[in-house]
Amino acid sequence: MSKKDKPNSDHSEKLKGKKYLKELRKLQGELCHLQEWVKYKGLRVIIVFEGRDAAGKGGTIRALTERVSPRVFRVVALPAPSDREKSQLYMQRYMQHFPAKGEIVIFDRSWYNRLGVEYVMGFCTKEQHTGFLENCPELEKYLVAGGIQLIKIWLESSDQEQKRRFEARMKDPLRQWKLSPMDLPSRTKWFEYSRARDLMFKATDTKHAPWFILRSDDKKRARLNCIHHILSLVPYKKVPREQVKLPKRSMKHAYDDEATLKGRKFVAEKY
Repeated sequence: MSKKDKPNSDHSEKLKGKKYLKELRKLQGELCHLQEWVKYKGLRVIIVFEGRDAAGKGGTIRALTERVSPRVFRVVALPAPSDREKSQLYMQRYMQHFPAKGEIVIFDRSWYNRLGVEYVMGFCTKEQHTGFLENCPELEKYLVAGGIQLIKIWLESSDQEQKRRFEARMKDPLRQWKLSPMDLPSRTKWFEYSRARDLMFKATDTKHAPWFILRSDDKKRARLNCIHHILSLVPYKKVPREQVKLPKRSMKHAYDDEATLKGRKFVAEKY
């Protein structure tokens, strides 16, 4: 491991909430500028989020998208394939979600399911796994050559942190929905997932579509580092915007529009 790949020794403590929110707001402001640039230039961007279970993909994606337009930043989180989708070409159900001009599509898990959970849990054959290892780099080269910018991010959490997060989900009713049928079996197959990850990196960490590994034991730092990294990969400028002036309310056809609400049903004001 090179020096630049090692965790910063100054980051041994968790990032404090106040500092996190200050930095997050600053980065989210830049994402708004990026959004306008993507629309202005008609860019097409795909961001793939992969990683171990409980690595923090969902929270990172929420931090990335909570202040931008869902019409520009589209999140795709596909369920298990239907019988019809299983009969299609493997990439077919993903490609229908690819971006048009002026869009950024975020895949919360992606076609890399074939090289991860499907391979480890036996949902695909060895031949399907081997074939996709060979074909995936060529497919991604085709996407990039067609003008799509492809950003691939792998969230890497430690064994101890995954254990802690799973236990927290089991105890907290607000988090229990996060436990999928694949989560607990994945806990027993830590090293199988590690080997699958290593095979995936070896085959698909290419010059035209490289993988970037995001350390995610500290969720707050991971979210900030991720957004900063994405901003650095998509060069953008601030797009000039017209000064907007709020028009006055017209009094033409004015009437007492509060009085007409009397007798209607209102939501109880409990708070």
